[in-house]
Amino acid sequence: MTALLTLPVRQVTDPVDHSYPQRLAQQFPCQAQPDWFPGRMTKLVLLHKADSIYDDEPDVVYDFPKPYLKAVEAAVGDWVIYYEPVKAGPRGYFAVAKISKVIPKPGVPDRYLALIEPGSYLPFDRNVPRLLDGRPLETSLMDTNGLPKKGGSVQLAVRRLPDSDFAQIIDYGLPQDLEQIEASRYAPQRREFDAGAEVFQRPVLERLTRRKFRDVAFSRRVREAYGYRCAMSGLQIRNGGGRPEVQAAHIRPVERDGSDSIRNGLALSGTLHWMFDRGLISVAEDCETLLVSRNKVPAEVVDRLLHPSGRLLKPIDAHYAPHPENLRWHRENIFGQALKDEQTPWG
Repeated sequence: MTALLTLPVRQVTDPVDHSYPQRLAQQFPCQAQPDWFPGRMTKLVLLHKADSIYDDEPDVVYDFPKPYLKAVEAAVGDWVIYYEPVKAGPRGYFAVAKISKVIPKPGVPDRYLALIEPGSYLPFDRNVPRLLDGRPLETSLMDTNGLPKKGGSVQLAVRRLPDSDFAQIIDYGLPQDLEQIEASRYAPQRREFDAGAEVFQRPVLERLTRRKFRDVAFSRRVREAYGYRCAMSGLQIRNGGGRPEVQAAHIRPVERDGSDSIRNGLALSGTLHWMFDRGLISVAEDCETLLVSRNKVPAEVVDRLLHPSGRLLKPIDAHYAPHPENLRWHRENIFGQALKDEQTPWG
């Protein structure tokens, strides 16, 4: 009889200090890795629970115990898919990212951190369930009849993922024609969830790294998170064709190591987006109070554009609220900077 190795289960407990992963990332900066290391890389599924004893921040770092070390080290330079188990929430497979390096967790024996390559994390356009038509999307979770296994590998927090399974999950979560879907979103026809999956090809990786594709995916998720309402004015404006006028703004810009996480985004009107990017407005340490560079923005503009409460509106799901570290970065690096010589929207 083959002996079974019992691996740790990631338990849920009180929320941890989520600024810790961000600080670690600053201490151990990641470098972009080539897309291919012959003979040593592998893709993974990483189990993630929002409120666990592990210091995870999916777009920054993944915290894991020693039994998974070899598997995670083998994935350095390759892509991983995040999965939320049924008991922790409804998301299933919900995002993709790339591991840049693995380090021991400072001060914690037998714990390690997988650092996520900046700019690689991308939430799925639509969350993907573990089972479709009663069958798992991971072949390792299937029995000989293609039905779900019970126990065993299903309980693992880190699972190896064949390229074909990876491609299939990506095709469901981030469809190859996502840009066309968005461009025709308010046309009469509606796209249905497709049963087929594209065989793993280079285009799967290209869509994960192409900026235009990522911008569309980010914009769709951030605007949806706020119900297509501006987080600073509270207005929900649509044009004649029903298309929302609200835009998705990165709190920390991508070109300055900001991620495409929904928690690094705000839904803003065009004018407020312009002001936010130029440091004319920001959000205070309480993550609610709006800050205005009063010496640069006329009072009547403030009164006209911002919500009367002077507070940031929250997303529909509190899990997508802006990360405090991203807001802090904006306050310290963007807010109050010298305004370049350009025309303001109010003249």
